[in-house]
Amino acid sequence: QVQLEESGGGLVQAGGSLRLSCAASGRTFSGYATGWFRQAPGKEREFAASISWSGGSKYYADSVKGRFTISRDNAKNTVYLLMNSLKPEDTAVYYCAVAASTTTMNNPWSWGQGTQVTVSS
Repeated sequence: QVQLEESGGGLVQAGGSLRLSCAASGRTFSGYATGWFRQAPGKEREFAASISWSGGSKYYADSVKGRFTISRDNAKNTVYLLMNSLKPEDTAVYYCAVAASTTTMNNPWSWGQGTQVTVSS
């Protein structure tokens, strides 16, 4: 079982940037894809971005494409989400998750507890 811990959330003004981190413990990310999801108040959790184990494949939701960048450092067992040009509608709890591959990211088998991102207008 892998434990995931997100960090880096906070309050930022619109147009600002944040970098989220997702650190694995107990078991490494080895061989698995990692994704970022978000859940805004009163809404369902939605996919934001995912990255393959090698880092060679990356996918983004249309709502974040061009503004968010997902990356990983396997030596540090950490996945990052750099969020630029933040908008108030990006306000949500952000979760990282692990799946067998990016094609099965709709069914992750491990989730973190989430980190709050609040974007003020």
